[in-house]
Amino acid sequence: MFDLGWTELLVIGIVALIVVGPKDLPNMFRSLGQFTAKARGMAREFQRAMDDAADASGVKDVAKDLRKATDTRSMGLDELDKMRKWDPLKDDAKTGGAKKPADPTTAGKPGTDAKNATAAETDAQKDATGKAQIAAEMARLRQERTSPPEPGATTPTDGSGKSATDKSQA
Repeated sequence: MFDLGWTELLVIGIVALIVVGPKDLPNMFRSLGQFTAKARGMAREFQRAMDDAADASGVKDVAKDLRKATDTRSMGLDELDKMRKWDPLKDDAKTGGAKKPADPTTAGKPGTDAKNATAAETDAQKDATGKAQIAAEMARLRQERTSPPEPGATTPTDGSGKSATDKSQA
């Protein structure tokens, strides 16, 4: 609390020894100890009274409800964090390009197996095409991010569509 080190305590002890004297020094330290104990007891009692008052007024319940209301998991924001970190290329490698399961409502009915097989192949082709497009777009964006701009390439700086080089030439 007061942030006193050993050297400061030693200096205080030497000064007290000189001022009070060796005969009355033990009595003074005893009185100081009793005063400190009383002060700590009063502080402890005050803290208990404040905690009891907070319990009686429902502050803990309000704090608990507030924590629950601002919890990211209860709001679904943890799913948003997962989607930010999602990489379709890594996800495809994990699943191994697995096909979707057949529709259980039409399974076993006559004539639906051929429809399900055709629909599954069409879905698989759409998935593969979509994943290939996403992969190509991500590769293009990564290339743009890592490679320096080509000389003479224009990069718009505002909504006008003109780059800084076009404006300086005008």
